[in-house]
Amino acid sequence: MRPALALIALLLATDLASAAEVIVAPGPGSLATAIAGASPGDVLRLGAGSYDGGVVIDKPLTIDGQPGSLIDGHNTGSVITATGTDIILRGLTITRSGGRNEQIDAGVKIVKGAARVTVEGNHLIDNMHGVDVHGATDCVVRDNVIEGRQSPRMLDRGNGVYVWHSPGLIIEGNDIRWGRDGIFSNTSSKDIYRNNLFRDLRFAVHYMYTKDSEVSGNISIGNHLGFAIMFSNNVELVGNMSLGDRDHGVMLNAANSGDFVGNLVRGGTKKCLFIYDANKNLIAGNRFEGCGIGIHFTAGSERNALTGNAFIGNQNQVKYVGTRDIEWSLEGRGNFWSDLAAFDLNGDGLADSAFRPNDLMDHVLWSQPAARLLMGAPAVQLIRWSQSSFPATLPGGVVDSHPLMSPPVIAVSDRIATMEAAAAGRWTGAVINETDADPDSLVSQ
Repeated sequence: MRPALALIALLLATDLASAAEVIVAPGPGSLATAIAGASPGDVLRLGAGSYDGGVVIDKPLTIDGQPGSLIDGHNTGSVITATGTDIILRGLTITRSGGRNEQIDAGVKIVKGAARVTVEGNHLIDNMHGVDVHGATDCVVRDNVIEGRQSPRMLDRGNGVYVWHSPGLIIEGNDIRWGRDGIFSNTSSKDIYRNNLFRDLRFAVHYMYTKDSEVSGNISIGNHLGFAIMFSNNVELVGNMSLGDRDHGVMLNAANSGDFVGNLVRGGTKKCLFIYDANKNLIAGNRFEGCGIGIHFTAGSERNALTGNAFIGNQNQVKYVGTRDIEWSLEGRGNFWSDLAAFDLNGDGLADSAFRPNDLMDHVLWSQPAARLLMGAPAVQLIRWSQSSFPATLPGGVVDSHPLMSPPVIAVSDRIATMEAAAAGRWTGAVINETDADPDSLVSQ
């Protein structure tokens, strides 16, 4: 067996050593002809001009474009389909795939059996899906500009990057705008999605049944929802930003045993963090600022550790309805609360008394919204005064036994702050009629 493998490796090395650089001129069918005639390892250099899409690459090749190298799918099928291994697509404008969502028409489609395909430094525009990685392994989608379609209904659009069962995938440094979801990841594992920018989408990152993976350093600006981690275990969501998103900055729905650390959510989002039936997660060092609700915690979520987070200027810091106390500190370190007037007499950085972010009236208002009409009534004020004076009368709820005196600081670059400012107020007074764009409609699915 070993001699046979050595012979195969030698033959492959010989083929690659004889690889050539081929200049391909624009024109009808020229790219398909060049691919068919190329040897494994060849580099096809495309000049400025238009090339027909609908091509299939089934061998190790590099297709390298220059400014003005455009591959046009003529609105039929996928523009480029990769079925082989060790393929590189670089420096191309890839446009006008077909529009059939059921076929997952894409600018670049990487299919089951393909491996080590790299898509980098391209401009993918006006495709149903930008890149579809469908059953391939160890691929890379890097430093691309992906601009999706802008049809009125979001479900009529495709995703920036569509992922299905593609372990070892790296998606990094991409600028993804318009379309439906920035990255839709379904039934995959051991992937890394990092340092991408997402704008004008439904979800920036939408996880379904994706495990043992990393989502880090990404920025979501002005989307309906930032990061939706659903039915996915062992996910690291680290150092991301949700700025001016509409509904939720982060949603954890049946997401278990994950680390959600050092993320920033701010800018008018309805809920900075929505936790629904999510268990055994570490939620630490995040900054939740200026949302309608800092954290909405519901549906029996258990054994989550919250420490080192900041809750700053949210209309309601925490929404939790329960009959028992849950502790939000870990190993003697709690969270920062902007509405806590606290003292630190021994200077250890911790408040001298515990903090409860909600009281009995909060529970009444959440279960009976019409009760808001009574907020100014003397009876309500009396109830709140009595609970602050006699804590034993409080219902079950969140208790932070070791509140912090100062919040974690998460810096935002000037470039990103400018984009955030441009998106500010986008959702004020907006009328959204699409149920397919409503993140809350996904919770029960």
